[in-house]
Amino acid sequence: MCMPSPTVDQFIDAVKKTVLANKRWVPPYGRGSLYVRPLLMGTGRNLGVKPSSDYTFLVYASPVGNYHKGDLNLMVEENVHRAIPGGTGGIKAVTNYSPVYKPLTEAKAKGFSDLLFLDALTGSNIEEGSACNIFILKGNVISTPTTHGTILPGITRKSIMEIASDFGYQVEERAIPIKEVFDAEEVFCTGTAMVVKSVASITYQGKRIGYKLGAETLAQKLHATLTGIQTG
Repeated sequence: MCMPSPTVDQFIDAVKKTVLANKRWVPPYGRGSLYVRPLLMGTGRNLGVKPSSDYTFLVYASPVGNYHKGDLNLMVEENVHRAIPGGTGGIKAVTNYSPVYKPLTEAKAKGFSDLLFLDALTGSNIEEGSACNIFILKGNVISTPTTHGTILPGITRKSIMEIASDFGYQVEERAIPIKEVFDAEEVFCTGTAMVVKSVASITYQGKRIGYKLGAETLAQKLHATLTGIQTG
């Protein structure tokens, strides 16, 4: 996107200063978190379709409650694609989110929590939710879609893959046909805000499939381990 990157030191310094300046807003343990968001945006005095002449890097923070408090019920979106090959789906850009607002609003009006998007080329493989990665569990194998340019390689996603491997699970990154999802024992999503959350159901072409929930799920075990690491 022709945007110059801040250095690693600049990035970390900005995050630390923002958190320290807002530490009084950190919610009590278990009641939410301080959500930290870095932002890089064009701020040059340009008029025209071209890269900006100047950019501003900033970090802001806000206290947030627990994300998706209720069950996570997904609807498969067949007509709108979150990202396409050769686009910006593999980076954290606003262009990945604006196309999903309308179908997501419509899905929520029907009682669904989020959408599950399919790949743009074949329309038969799952990719991710509107703002989260997805995993399926069958036996001792955990599968998640490959990050081939249309899926965000999230840090929570990476962390969960490493922890699951430490637990002894076989973790695969591959193309996952939508039909495989209906044979899964457990399905869960990962993301910065939701961390790890079990999927209660997925609805595809009017067919609804439910999945395992509760304290004994792998998702709960992964959530407890990752948040345990984060909180010392």
